[in-house]
Amino acid sequence: MSAKDDVTIAFYAEQATAYTTRGQVAQKRRLDQFLSHIAPGGAILELGCGAGQDSEYMLSGGFDVTPTDGTPEIAHAAARRLGRPVDVLLFEAIDAVGIYDGVWANACLLHVPRTDLPAVIGRIHRALKPGGVFHASFKAGEAEGRDQFGRYYNYPSADWLEQAYRPGPWESVGIEAAKGGGYDNKPTDWLFVLARKARC
Repeated sequence: MSAKDDVTIAFYAEQATAYTTRGQVAQKRRLDQFLSHIAPGGAILELGCGAGQDSEYMLSGGFDVTPTDGTPEIAHAAARRLGRPVDVLLFEAIDAVGIYDGVWANACLLHVPRTDLPAVIGRIHRALKPGGVFHASFKAGEAEGRDQFGRYYNYPSADWLEQAYRPGPWESVGIEAAKGGGYDNKPTDWLFVLARKARC
C-alpha cells in the first residue's frame, strides 16, 4: 500500500516555508469539541500537523500530543515552532496498536488516494484505545482530482465517506458539512468527521 501522492508531497516540500508561515490559527471550536471526549492528559496522535498550530493548542491544554507530518520540511518547521521533535510519518506507516485516546487528522487524509483511504482509516482505528476518538476533515466532492497546484484530493461525498469508515467497528461516526476555505483562498465545501471507536 502507498497511501501518498508524490506530486502532492513534492508541492508541500517546495512550499514548506510559505505554507508554514501563513499565520494559520488553530481551529479552536473543533479542537475543543474533539478534546471534550478525551480525559485530561490523554495521548493524542496528530497526523499532518502542518505548521503545528493545532498541536500547540492541544499541548497548552496539558494533553500528551505526538505531532507528525508526512513532509520532512514541514515537520522540521513545526518542530521549530513547538520546541520538540516532530516525527515524519506517512499514513501507510502508522503501526501503533491501542495506544492513543485520540487521533487528530485535520485537512490531511483528503490527500489519500480513494482506493487506500479505508485501509488508512483501519490503521488509525487500530492505533486508538477502545473508546478513542478520531477527527478528520475532507474537501467535499463527487470525484477525485487535482487542484490548481497539482495536489491530489479524494473529494468524497458524505455517503462515500460513510462507506470508507464502515469496517470499524466504530461506536459512532458523525459527519458535518460546513463552508470554509483553504490554501488556495477559494470557497470550499468541507466534511468534518468525528468517530468514536467501539469500547469493546
